[in-house]
Amino acid sequence: TIISCATVSPDFARTMAAKAADLGLHYLDAPISGGSIKAEAGRLSVLASGAEVAFKKAKPALDAVAEHVFALGSEVGAGSAMKSINQILCGVHIAAMAEAMTFGMTQGVSPAQTLEVISKCAGTSWMFENRGAHVVAGDYKPHSSVDIWLKDLGIALDIAGKAKFSAPLTAVALQQFVAASGSGYGLEDDAAVAKIYARNAGLKLPGEG
Repeated sequence: TIISCATVSPDFARTMAAKAADLGLHYLDAPISGGSIKAEAGRLSVLASGAEVAFKKAKPALDAVAEHVFALGSEVGAGSAMKSINQILCGVHIAAMAEAMTFGMTQGVSPAQTLEVISKCAGTSWMFENRGAHVVAGDYKPHSSVDIWLKDLGIALDIAGKAKFSAPLTAVALQQFVAASGSGYGLEDDAAVAKIYARNAGLKLPGEG
């Protein structure tokens, strides 16, 4: 059984499953969510789809690295579709965090104040709290790099285009990550997208002097 945890399009997953079948192998479309921190702790979420026999064979290995293992049906590609749903939300949340924090700075509200308050308000999200903390600390050591979002949001928009589905928020978020990558931040933590907002507004983020 091949366990594929990569972030790919559903079409690509189906192509790989067909090639595996030609070799007499089962293929489990099993992208993961949780990032490096949860991976180290064995607390990932696995979004798995594929033949039941493949899932049963893979389950012990998946349980060893994951806190949540979701069985999303027998059709390869369902796992990858769910991963793109997740990535749309994550990418948009990171860009929104960057926009909100730097907007606050234009009004005299520090990133630290924004993080402290909004983390206890309805506008919070896991990505806001996690990536916002990176901005406050001025720490852009990559746990998930800017360039990952060029790929992942690009995949999501490609899927949307094939479905003739408009995804404007995803498209705008992608352009912010493209701008960050083009400005030399591609290998920094994805929270570095905040640097684009700050630069455009003439602001200095924590740690920038």
